[in-house]
Amino acid sequence: MASLTSTQQLLEQVDLVRLRLGANAARRSTLGQVFTPAPLARLMAGLIAMPHQAVHLIDPGAGLGTLTAAAVEALCQRTDPPETISVTACEIDAALTPYLAATLAACATYCKQFGIAFEAKLVVDDFLHFATQQLAPMFDQPESHFNLALLNPPYRKIQTTSHERRLLSQFGIEVSNVYAGFVALCIKLLRPNGELVAITPRSFCNGPYFRPFRKFLLDHASLRSFYLFDTRQEAFRDAAVLQETVITTAIVGGVQQPTLHIITAHSPSDEMPTVQEVAFAQVVHPADRERFIHLVTNQASQAVVAQMQHLTATLADLGLTVSTGRVVDFRATEYLRDEPSTATVPLLYPTHCEHGQIVWPKAGKKPNAIVYTAATQALFVPNEIYVLIKRFSAKEERRRIVATLFHPDRVASEWVAFENHLNYIHCQGAGLKPDIASGLTAYLNSTLVDTAFRHFNGHTQVNATDLRTLRYPSREQLIALGTLVQPNMEQAQIDELVAREVFSMHATSDPNQIQKRIREALDLLKLLGLPRAQQNERSALTLLALLNIKPDTPWRTAQAPLCGITPMMAFFATHYGRTYAPNTRETVRRQTVHQLLEAGFVLANPDQPDRPVNSPKAVYQIEPRLLTLLQSFGSVGWEANLEEYLASIQTLRVRYARERSAKMLNVQIAEGQLLYLTPGGQNELVKLVLEEFRPRFAPESEVLYVGDAGKKFALFRRDELAELGVVLDEHGKMPDVIMYDATRHWLFLIEAVTSHGPIDGKRHDELSRLFTQAKVGLVFVTAFLDRKGLQKELSNISWETEVWIADAPSHLIHFDGDRFLGPYGGDV
Repeated sequence: MASLTSTQQLLEQVDLVRLRLGANAARRSTLGQVFTPAPLARLMAGLIAMPHQAVHLIDPGAGLGTLTAAAVEALCQRTDPPETISVTACEIDAALTPYLAATLAACATYCKQFGIAFEAKLVVDDFLHFATQQLAPMFDQPESHFNLALLNPPYRKIQTTSHERRLLSQFGIEVSNVYAGFVALCIKLLRPNGELVAITPRSFCNGPYFRPFRKFLLDHASLRSFYLFDTRQEAFRDAAVLQETVITTAIVGGVQQPTLHIITAHSPSDEMPTVQEVAFAQVVHPADRERFIHLVTNQASQAVVAQMQHLTATLADLGLTVSTGRVVDFRATEYLRDEPSTATVPLLYPTHCEHGQIVWPKAGKKPNAIVYTAATQALFVPNEIYVLIKRFSAKEERRRIVATLFHPDRVASEWVAFENHLNYIHCQGAGLKPDIASGLTAYLNSTLVDTAFRHFNGHTQVNATDLRTLRYPSREQLIALGTLVQPNMEQAQIDELVAREVFSMHATSDPNQIQKRIREALDLLKLLGLPRAQQNERSALTLLALLNIKPDTPWRTAQAPLCGITPMMAFFATHYGRTYAPNTRETVRRQTVHQLLEAGFVLANPDQPDRPVNSPKAVYQIEPRLLTLLQSFGSVGWEANLEEYLASIQTLRVRYARERSAKMLNVQIAEGQLLYLTPGGQNELVKLVLEEFRPRFAPESEVLYVGDAGKKFALFRRDELAELGVVLDEHGKMPDVIMYDATRHWLFLIEAVTSHGPIDGKRHDELSRLFTQAKVGLVFVTAFLDRKGLQKELSNISWETEVWIADAPSHLIHFDGDRFLGPYGGDV
């Protein structure tokens, strides 16, 4: 790894090493190791909450050191940074230690720039062995001093008779997977009030295998928050890991607080996660002996869980049993046949369950039959009625629970066999009665049950144990439901039937209706051709708010109110139970509304077109033709209307783009080079900085960056900045304008003040840290439109900076220092 001088560069370089090493299948299989991507590491480091003057970090399974680097960055940039940071990085794979050593060296360099003492210890050992040695009751063994653990532990099963299991048992830790062992040992190693931040699979939240670990976790730590991702492939996307993950933050010892936070994001880089404050008693039910952990992410989901709690029956109470298919195909290879014959028995795989129907035989990669012999007879069940449930859901399936009714008339045979990736519900080895089987299939396929199951279940699969734990309607309710089920019912019909017959709910009180509306909005965004990045729940909620579509509002009554960002967010919370932090308004505007504007689906400030887009009074409205189209959604004419709209949309986009372009501010920054800025807000002042300040005080300068109130930035010359030693993240707190004067070797950092503050002491420090690697001198300038603006902020201006006022463009006001207009801190 090359020599590194900043943590920003460090994380990028570590990530390049991670990508070069790739998703090594052998390493993952043997060690259970998946490297931490840089965005995930930054997110986890940002969750560190406890201030310490001396931080003692344990990074078990450190890998390339990404989590350590992210922690150093986050700690150094705090307003209350520590005085010292010491790191113990433990890694079993000796091949990774050169990379890890380089990361630790770069962290030392970075800390030195902040005046923070740094020391590191690299341990080449299995963390389980290292930790148990640290915890061993030896006279010469000092008491553990760690107060922070940041970890992405390996994921691998631990055999009951293994050495690892015996090591952990010595310290009262009983786990079935090595990741739980890592977390438990970190809790043991941490001091009282020490902080734990760990990303792991969600599987520990329920199930009998993790019961001892849940007890250990809840007895030894107080939970602070859970951070979830709404899709299972996002946390480790480029490693192709399909796993439900959760980031757990906890404090060792202490009293469990009455509430904790459950945060949900689309990905680690999502700037707008939903935050739900939940009573601890809702997460871990006080009377639950299993101590299951229920991760309910929003108010609508809470309503679903509350409905499910009214049900009391289990499969056993119903006189039913669930089993896993008996055929493990690799053990029965010699008996499998592609085509059925008189000497075979029908064999069903999940692929034979298609859209609620049994499709058998089926051409494809899977066999359709198994030979009937004495050796295979125990694998068969009578050809009767069963409910089949896929153990694994396919990527394209929205549902986790996918149930199919198996009827004996689907195959002509006395016996039938189910492969191991299917669960089947039966009555003591025999088939089910028709009505109860039909009712049970409909119940399991309902959105309400699927939603409840997702919040309860932390696996990517549906095990027989999970189905035994699930709650069901009474036998009478299932039979009544089964009598009403019709062939080929749509999902909405199944949901309505289950809500009415099982939960006695009408559409207006059905929490499923919320999810249904959001799914419909997501489908519309996809049909309208929005990029994949905008096909998310936040964009769906924005569309619903702009149409004033509540969960029980028919599409035909959609409206086009004028709506600002803050009212949109209030709409999300009030009607859809999605609560976002108030400081994410800008994210909604920049990452969602802006894209809808660019697509021509939304109009900005139609009541006052010259209003600045970043004005607190800015409003948006759905485009009239799109409104007309969406009012027909679900009607007979929908498809024809959609086709006609899509055919005309390019013309609309061109027209609206032309209208927006006509309102843009044009600024010439070089011969033949124009910038186009969104009108209004600080951009009016930015234009004056470039046209009035620059010719007077930096005439030889080159413009390297210009922010834009409407689209984050109008110009960003990364390569030129990198040559000056400056590597910036576009999502960071950038100044409004950056200009470089090569003659004097000065870098001008200019803040244009209209609504935000000037370069005060805090902002001066932020910019100094952001540009700490610059090879040239820094000149700090605050620009105001007029003296009135300066008067408001006069007491906040930082010393050793310049102030420029647009209505007196030939003058600068110099604040203290030993020179007029120039860099400080030893620069010339």
